[in-house]
Amino acid sequence: MSTFTGDETAPFFGFLGAAAALVFSCMGAAYGTAKSGVGVASMGVMRPELVMKSIVPVVMAGVLGIYGLIISVIISTGINPKAKPYYLFDGYAHLSSGLACGLAGLSAGMAIGIVGDAGVRANAQQPKLFVGMILILIFAEALALYGLIVGIILSSRAGQSRAD
Repeated sequence: MSTFTGDETAPFFGFLGAAAALVFSCMGAAYGTAKSGVGVASMGVMRPELVMKSIVPVVMAGVLGIYGLIISVIISTGINPKAKPYYLFDGYAHLSSGLACGLAGLSAGMAIGIVGDAGVRANAQQPKLFVGMILILIFAEALALYGLIVGIILSSRAGQSRAD
């Protein structure tokens, strides 16, 4: 007769972290792409020669989904209860890793979308604002990068819960 230790449910939390990383990051990427894409389309009516220059926020928003994909792959490759024990600590480490990366990507996507929309419209009226817009977008993208870094650190903690 085996006793329930709670570790049987640990992979659920690990897989939930992988899903959260990808879903939230892609939500941020989709919002940032859509919001800044509306600004590009609106600006393109007034100044069509600036459309390719104004596509930068759309590209930056798309990168956010890649961050979530990276963490999801790292987490899912670390979940193999048949090969080595997978404890609740490991599941929670992977869950927190996914949430850190995913929610950071979501917030960065919202920032990129709002700044991208307003920035490309303003750039159409005043071209000197381009560099300022790019700097703000870089700082918004850095938020997602912070989440990716913390997610990698947290996922690396999985497997360190007990001395085997």
